[in-house]
Amino acid sequence: MIRVDVEDVSKAFGGREILRGVRFRVEPGEWFGILGPNGSGKSTLLQLISGLEPASAGSVRLEGKPVTSYSRKVLARRLAVLEQDALPPLGFTVQEVIEMGRYPYQNWLGDEADDADALVERIIDLLKLESLRGRTIDQLSGGERQRVALGKAMAQEPKLLLLDEPTTFLDIGYQVEMMDMVRKWQQKWGMTVISVLHDLNLAAQYCDRLLLLHEGVVAGIGTPVEVLRANLLEQVYGTRPHILTHPDSGVPQILLGKGTR
Repeated sequence: MIRVDVEDVSKAFGGREILRGVRFRVEPGEWFGILGPNGSGKSTLLQLISGLEPASAGSVRLEGKPVTSYSRKVLARRLAVLEQDALPPLGFTVQEVIEMGRYPYQNWLGDEADDADALVERIIDLLKLESLRGRTIDQLSGGERQRVALGKAMAQEPKLLLLDEPTTFLDIGYQVEMMDMVRKWQQKWGMTVISVLHDLNLAAQYCDRLLLLHEGVVAGIGTPVEVLRANLLEQVYGTRPHILTHPDSGVPQILLGKGTR
């Protein structure tokens, strides 16, 4: 498990400030959701946490060390990123794509420990990809592609999994399937998970805590009950929702009302 500390982080591109003074901690083994309207800085924040982009001010720390102090290969052994449309070119097979996740553990000859093949086989089995292993990426449905992308990330054996809108473009059934798979892996491996999500209801169902961004600053942070409040959501999204309680999980669920814009 990995603890993540985001310390007064700001980020600007071309003189335009995208994030300003963002500060929070993600505890080891937590599933932490990042919410906010388009343009609020969600994906940029995830890039800073992953080390793909440096902060303009402040710092991001993994296990107490600046994320920028890790080499790319060492960092890839600690975290994996599942981005939108993150798969390689279409000519690769399902098995080849999942095996690509093993690159942080390979030596300069491309070799690694014998148990790597067993791990890949276990991932293919758990994600129900056995019948698809020989197919190329262009022969898969959207839900199948997301399962393969998750398999590639899991092959890295990450302690921290970063998800950038993993359910985008998926039907409802595939959305739940995707989130259930992540939860299963999180519990099995004790991972910390940070996910950018658009769907507030899914976020409430799966995330332990939520961060709500608005115009690059933190508008709210806490449990789903603490963050998904009608007044706060109206301020951030410009429409007043009705908040209900899920009959099974007890978390807040949102019904949209008419907008005020």
